[in-house]
Amino acid sequence: MALTAKMADVGTPLILSYMDPAGQIAAERVADGFGMSKSQLAETAGLARETLYRSERIGAPKAQGRLREMLEIISRVTEWAGGKDQAMAWYRAQPLPAFGGRTAESLVKDGKAAAVRDYLDHMALGGFA
Repeated sequence: MALTAKMADVGTPLILSYMDPAGQIAAERVADGFGMSKSQLAETAGLARETLYRSERIGAPKAQGRLREMLEIISRVTEWAGGKDQAMAWYRAQPLPAFGGRTAESLVKDGKAAAVRDYLDHMALGGFA
């Protein structure tokens, strides 16, 4: 965990700090990095709890895709949120007016991560919510 936090502090993109040598997102590393259990991480990413406890399922495209989408969005808001933990709190709890008050977490769970990324791009360019 300390290595992950240290890597994120020195400018390594957040998503890269959670990848294993094979280029897959290491769920246990992500859970440890955000101070949650694998079950909580699975819920946050919109995956079945068992997915993150079975090695043959953690590498599945759906599981890796959801974890990647979650980390990409959290990475985009980390700087202005005040850190990765605050960015996770934003991801899980901040209602987004442009989406009827839904959170980024609920949108990613519904397969709408691209819409959240577009929204964040729009906001970064000075657009209104």
